Amino acid sequence: MDQFLLQQQVLNRLAEDLLQAEQAVRVAHETATHEENIAENKYDTLGLEAAYLATGQARRAAAIRQAMTHWRQFRPRPYDASKGIQLGALVCLVDSDDKHHEIFLGPDGGSMKLDSGVQVISSEAPLGKAMLGKCEGDEVAIQVGKPVQQQFEVLRVD
Repeated sequence: MDQFLLQQQVLNRLAEDLLQAEQAVRVAHETATHEENIAENKYDTLGLEAAYLATGQARRAAAIRQAMTHWRQFRPRPYDASKGIQLGALVCLVDSDDKHHEIFLGPDGGSMKLDSGVQVISSEAPLGKAMLGKCEGDEVAIQVGKPVQQQFEVLRVD
């Protein structure tokens, strides 16, 4: 699969998420400022709660905009076996149950599963950090709980 196509799919998904977040901001703001939600006593907090929600949704929208900027500026490079897995790599992993996982390693804000079945993660995610510098045939391990470690083998890197 082409990394440029994956990048476009991520940008499309982020654009959809941004529209939803902006709609949620509008609804929460309207609720917070509606005349029926003016507090009549100290226990009447609907307007205040809606204002907090609007602030949180506005922060979420800002984070999505920032992620979109990073993804637009991102230029995946071809895989170089001498450097191992880097940002922009499309990696096929197999776990201990022989299940295959397609992972696209990108910049921040891209933790999502695309319609194509490819999981997008950042290099800051535990699995992303563990994959950096690895090559085909290498083992990748992450700690998913105190006693539990999950292991993968790198089958293919594009």
